[in-house]
Order: sequence, then C-alpha cells, then structure tokens
Amino acid sequence: MKKLIFTAAIVVAGAGAAMADPAAGTWKTEPGDTGGYLHVKVAPCGSNICGTITKAFDETGAEVANYEHAGKRMLWDMNADGGGKYSGGQVWAADSDKTYKSKMSLSGSTLTVKGCVAVICRGQDWKRVN
Repeated sequence: MKKLIFTAAIVVAGAGAAMADPAAGTWKTEPGDTGGYLHVKVAPCGSNICGTITKAFDETGAEVANYEHAGKRMLWDMNADGGGKYSGGQVWAADSDKTYKSKMSLSGSTLTVKGCVAVICRGQDWKRVN
C-alpha cells in the first residue's frame, strides 16, 4: 500500500510540474513555402508536453476556415529536461507530411522546434501568441 501511495504521489507531482511548464501556451510557427503559418497550442499531455494545431493562416494573415489539419497533434511526447530544453518527442512537419524525432528549446518568447533524422536537424523559431 505504501508503494501505491508513493507511486501516486510521484505521478501527481509530475503532472503538476508539466502543468506549470513554461512552454505551455499558443505559438505562431514560421511561414511555410506558401507564406502561411499555424498557431500551435502547447500543453501537458500526461507527464509530457504536446502541441496541437489550433488555427491556420494564409500568406495575408487571414485565418483559413476549415483547415484540414486543425486539431491534429504536431508535437508529442516532449520531455522537459530543465533549463528550457526539451527532448525525446516527435514533430509532424506539415510541409512534408513526415514525422521526425524532435527537440525544443525555450528562450524568452521564442520556442525553437527542431525535427531530426540522425544528426541532421531542421527547425523553426516559433513566437509566443499567449
């Protein structure tokens, strides 16, 4: 019984830490090849951090109605490593429709999100919306 209570306490403490994560919020991606960009809501998902596409905008900044990927997870299973660093997750790249190993770093109101294959990474600097 003590083991069960101890395990439950650790899970609750981990969930509380994730809920207070500094990366939580809505982020604006960099424009893609067409000039459009996305809003991604980053939030706890279990003991990790995930990001879901909430809105899409065209090159003029107008919201795209009925965007086909709205509600789709773009980031998942990101582990907070401390010091604004995250690793161990996955990122879906909308432009290539591929999934990559991911890492992130937070500095002020900029979240650098990278997708990697082996040691080669490409990334974007996302800006905080709220």
